[in-house]
Amino acid sequence: MVLDALCEASIPDAYKQVSSSLAVDWTDYETWSRPRRNDDPVPSSDPTASWGHAKGTAPGEKEHLFFGYYPQVATMVPEEKGPQVPELVRRAPFCAPRTDPAKVMADSLVRAYGDGVPPGDVLGDCGFSNRDPDTFAVPLRRAGAALVMDLHPNDRGSKGTYKGAVVANGNLYCPCTPKVLLDHGPLRRGAGDEETAAHDTRSDELARFKLGRVSSNDPDTAHRVMCPAVMGKVRCPLWPESMTRGYTRPEVLSPPEHPPACCLQKTITVEASVNAKSAQKHDYPSRAHRLSYNRRTGAERPFSWLKDPATTGITRGWCRLMGRTKNALMFTLAVVVRNVRIVETFERDQNEAARRAAMGLEPPRRRRRRRRHQDSDPAPAEPAPAEGLATPG
Repeated sequence: MVLDALCEASIPDAYKQVSSSLAVDWTDYETWSRPRRNDDPVPSSDPTASWGHAKGTAPGEKEHLFFGYYPQVATMVPEEKGPQVPELVRRAPFCAPRTDPAKVMADSLVRAYGDGVPPGDVLGDCGFSNRDPDTFAVPLRRAGAALVMDLHPNDRGSKGTYKGAVVANGNLYCPCTPKVLLDHGPLRRGAGDEETAAHDTRSDELARFKLGRVSSNDPDTAHRVMCPAVMGKVRCPLWPESMTRGYTRPEVLSPPEHPPACCLQKTITVEASVNAKSAQKHDYPSRAHRLSYNRRTGAERPFSWLKDPATTGITRGWCRLMGRTKNALMFTLAVVVRNVRIVETFERDQNEAARRAAMGLEPPRRRRRRRRHQDSDPAPAEPAPAEGLATPG
């Protein structure tokens, strides 16, 4: 497509292969046209637009309906434990809210992989993970992408069984897994160090009961997993060999009276339909998943730049055009301008860091704007009253 070619043309060849990880997101985009009343037989001046839902993220901003489109971005982010890369937008799909934005993004990424963009991690929030897996998750897995997503609250926790194993958070677990571990949720925002350490410890305990993968995906993305007792992660009387393991491992005290297939067999085959929506690269909500998912903020910064009145300001009226094609072209051109500026800024910062390194200086650091509550300075103590003065009662 022409719009895909415009995005790729704004990315220098030196940066096309530096990272295969992409963070995806969409936002609201109001068209210049005003919607008609429901009882008005005359269509809107922009018939390709439709009503959509916008979630307020700014302080004091509320959720609301808008009339327009859903512009999306697939932004390049660093690899896990990799060096910093310029956050360039590689694809910018543009659709009306009447269509599924997750499907539009999946189709755009599959086309990008066919055009030479290497498949890698795809990071998305629960707006993508909660969609129909046949339109988003399954096509991307078949194309070779690895999903790193936040799960919707309705998709977390135990969701039935498969061959006796508990289906939870995109994995299969031993049927004797403690329920308190299966209900383990993501880390609270703003959590302190002690709460974070306790959360990660519980995530590690939950991983002990997970059926481990022992094969790669076949063409249909099916694979085989092994009982945690056979793998030596837990002690279970159904497998006497596991009882010789150290007592530091958790032990199944009450195995099932009638063991299911996952307990009688060393391995079981997991069909592609199992956890089709929630299966991903890292165990949810482990520390590895949290650190990897933190890269997803790279998808929000392009929208912040594009909506900033000091740069582009893509609010209603910034381009008084009608129709999806015209608005999509203008949005893509704004993304191209941002890509060019991001490359200039990134190279200038890299040159400055190299200059400081040659002089033996530390690289420049950004000033931290936010501080957690426990890191803030304590309130100053009130001065003691002078001797001979009465304290207020």
